[in-house]
Amino acid sequence: MGLFSRRRRPAPGAPSGRSERAAAERALDEWVTARRGVEVFVEPRTAVTGTTMLLVAHDGEFTRRPVRDAGAARAFARARSLPVYDAAIVGYPQRMRDYSRRQTILRKRAEREALEG
Repeated sequence: MGLFSRRRRPAPGAPSGRSERAAAERALDEWVTARRGVEVFVEPRTAVTGTTMLLVAHDGEFTRRPVRDAGAARAFARARSLPVYDAAIVGYPQRMRDYSRRQTILRKRAEREALEG
């Protein structure tokens, strides 16, 4: 499919070898399969990072991966019948921020309990 194609220089942090790219794509497939309501948000290249693909599940859980370009992220989404959005235009879903907030609260609670117990 070419998500991590060798025709162009890989994005910083993207898998470089063929087997690494295949493993990365399998891992993303497993992530998508294990969750429901997954949407893809394409994040444009910046001065600090290359183009990235953000996958967000129904509950706000998310994962971010570098991709070759926006077309590769769209092809990934299309091949899996996932909705795809341009993050620079639509922004990020509130459920993602809520999920991050919940995780922070849970982590702080666990740290507090570890200190007390």
